[in-house]
Amino acid sequence: MAVGLITAGGTLGGATFNEFASQKREKRADQQRMQERDDRAQQARRDLYARLNATARAYRVAARDAVRATERGEEVESAVLDAAKEAWAEEYSQAQMALSKDVLEVTSALNRALGVGYAVVKQLPGSLSPDAAYSRANAWFSGPLSDGVYLLRVTLRHDLGVEVQPDFERSRMRALAALDSGRRTLEGQLDSEQTQTSRSA
Repeated sequence: MAVGLITAGGTLGGATFNEFASQKREKRADQQRMQERDDRAQQARRDLYARLNATARAYRVAARDAVRATERGEEVESAVLDAAKEAWAEEYSQAQMALSKDVLEVTSALNRALGVGYAVVKQLPGSLSPDAAYSRANAWFSGPLSDGVYLLRVTLRHDLGVEVQPDFERSRMRALAALDSGRRTLEGQLDSEQTQTSRSA
């Protein structure tokens, strides 16, 4: 009987141990799968942010170069600017479904600012005051819009935890307000000039 009890206890203990070990392995496997899933999600976010940053910069540079070419009397390659515009629009469209509220706020503000920059380029040839128009365009692309692209980069890095600033939220809101204010002012100037052009036509 003693031998039987020992044998039964050993069998039961072995089964219990095997079950415990199996559960432990499953738990480790689940944790590993979760970690891999989190890593993939983080990598996808980094990739998205990298594309957003790159296409925003390329769009701004293409528009700025178009302004400078027009100012020099050179032929503007519209295809380059339009391709940069479309590349940004594609990334922005996808990002809208994935960005956090704060990052989306900055990205959307920059999207509007880039759109106004595009309008600036398109209105240059028909401007009634070319010197003033070129000055305004150059100031926009080297000032507020350049700051807006920089704000996007810093915001993305902050959200990834790469560049954490203690007072970031306050500086983000200030920069965002400045970008929106500059855009609204420029939109007003463009609308006014468009109205004058229409009247003189």
